Amino acid sequence: MLSPTTNDAEALALAAMAATLSDERRALRFLDLTGLDATELRARAMAGDRSLLGATIAFLESYEPDLVAVAEAIGSTPARLVAAREVLEG
Repeated sequence: MLSPTTNDAEALALAAMAATLSDERRALRFLDLTGLDATELRARAMAGDRSLLGATIAFLESYEPDLVAVAEAIGSTPARLVAAREVLEG
């Protein structure tokens, strides 16, 4: 499997973040764990904050059912999301 480009990784992470935040249980857990509020989260996501994007995927990796569900929701695979995180953290 080829590693995603930086642009691909950012796009995947943004899609994963949107899917994460669309599920109330997952969104609340993500906000609780990061300590971010909705305004800060939005500003950092819009700015393309790679550390936040990578952290979003790492959050999903910490609970495999969420990783699988989000990957399916955005038409990707868990392995592709993990590869995207690695590019973003790279």
